[in-house]
Amino acid sequence: MGIYLNPGNDGFWESVRSPIYVDKTGLITCTNALISTKEKYICISRPRRFGKSMALETLAAYYSCGCDSRKLFEGLEIEKDNSYQEHLNQYDVIFLNMQQFLIGAKNQSLTEYLEQEVLEELLEEYGEYLTGNKKGLADTLKKIYAKTGKKFIFLIDEWDCVIRERQKEEKMQKQYLDFLRGLLKDQVYVALTYMTGILPVKKYGEHSALNMFWEYSMTDQNVFEEYTGFTEAEVKELCERFEMDFSKTSEWYDGYRFRRFQHIYNPRSVVAAMKFRHFSNYWTSTETYEALKIYIDMNFDGLRADIVRMLSGEHVKVNTLSFQNDMRTFKTKDDVLTLLIHLGYLGYEGNERKAFIPNKEIMGEFENAMSVGGWTEVMRVLDASEKLMEATLLCDEASVAKGLDQAHTEVSSVLTYNDENSLACAVGLAYYSARKDYQMIRELPSGRGFADIVFMPLPHAAGKPAIVIELKYDKSAITALQQIKDRNYVQALERFNGDILLVGVNYNKDSGDKIHSCIIEKYAKKEDN
Repeated sequence: MGIYLNPGNDGFWESVRSPIYVDKTGLITCTNALISTKEKYICISRPRRFGKSMALETLAAYYSCGCDSRKLFEGLEIEKDNSYQEHLNQYDVIFLNMQQFLIGAKNQSLTEYLEQEVLEELLEEYGEYLTGNKKGLADTLKKIYAKTGKKFIFLIDEWDCVIRERQKEEKMQKQYLDFLRGLLKDQVYVALTYMTGILPVKKYGEHSALNMFWEYSMTDQNVFEEYTGFTEAEVKELCERFEMDFSKTSEWYDGYRFRRFQHIYNPRSVVAAMKFRHFSNYWTSTETYEALKIYIDMNFDGLRADIVRMLSGEHVKVNTLSFQNDMRTFKTKDDVLTLLIHLGYLGYEGNERKAFIPNKEIMGEFENAMSVGGWTEVMRVLDASEKLMEATLLCDEASVAKGLDQAHTEVSSVLTYNDENSLACAVGLAYYSARKDYQMIRELPSGRGFADIVFMPLPHAAGKPAIVIELKYDKSAITALQQIKDRNYVQALERFNGDILLVGVNYNKDSGDKIHSCIIEKYAKKEDN
């Protein structure tokens, strides 16, 4: 057993004996299917604290011929798979943590240091075939394969640390990528390469520097969706086991959506919440809110408006294809938003190609980033949103209209009212604080149409009323309220047993300082008549 060659199963052993372990060994079924195929080059990119290193330790324990892991996998998901016995502990595994090599290289070239360290272990294991060997790593592996017929599985962690931490050193980046290409591409000794990082493979122009890799990123995890984070079923089981509120767990940590799995949770945060029995922001990473501030403050036309729209609850269109997969080549707002998706600050709907702020934990990161300057007007709207909700619950129409006027004044430099959609965005932002007790639903299908905004109480706020809001532009609040009734928008809430408030809001651009009007009624249920 070595450090890089067949590192053993200690990492996986620590995982399975931990108080909280969620079985993700079904991942091995996916990788087994790709061994020695044209799809054997896998690049998985996910945010920090999404279990990338744990997945590598699982694969190392399963594939490495330097240990016997049979007992560790007893009773786990992979044991049921037909391919389980065929590949268990059958390969030489080369495990490379690029972050450690970057730190350890010091004044030496990273790739020279890596070759030196790995070659030393290969010579110890295969010295009889490598007499007088002074070749590089790739040539040495070719020789071992020629003499023994043995193929290697490469597990590479933090592959992108050079791209992220040496952002300005393009010469070093290209040399590093060339090294990886020479080591892996079209090499007969490669049975499988599973490479992880935060960023997808770096592009130069429209082309990837490592174009043999099949990429699975936060914009499309494909067959690896289930193993990107915790699924809803897994989180429900944990909440039952630790007697934690599932609805609050969802509010805090759910929100990463893929094509098949619409509810993927941040695994690190869920584990921490279960362990400490307390909901908080546990998403610690090297990308602090100060780094987020740098990105959201970038001077690209439309970026600030998109951030405000997402804060209000909207999902915004993003073109992810132009992003060069680094942290300094930004040409449009879409490049910035795409980076935030890969970093985990934004969720992404692949079918609609839209980005959004996924949950309360990440919303807190945005609040922190905006509070340190540059977003003063928006922060004033957020701070005032508590009073706006209080006025709504009290049916204080004049105070609600006044609060919406003030919110409009504050964000007018970012958002321009020109239709009901932009009005809905501003109103959603003005009611920002409501999301601690409510689920906000935009365009809820109901009756004969779509209710503009509906606030449904979360389970922990079951005593609060539901709220249906209809918005009009250059018409009247009475018209808005009447539409709720005429189109029976409360039909979607027929199973809700609490009170329901109907709120009609109108924006009139020619009304001087008082540009919003509001009417609020308590819905009279038939059984109350």
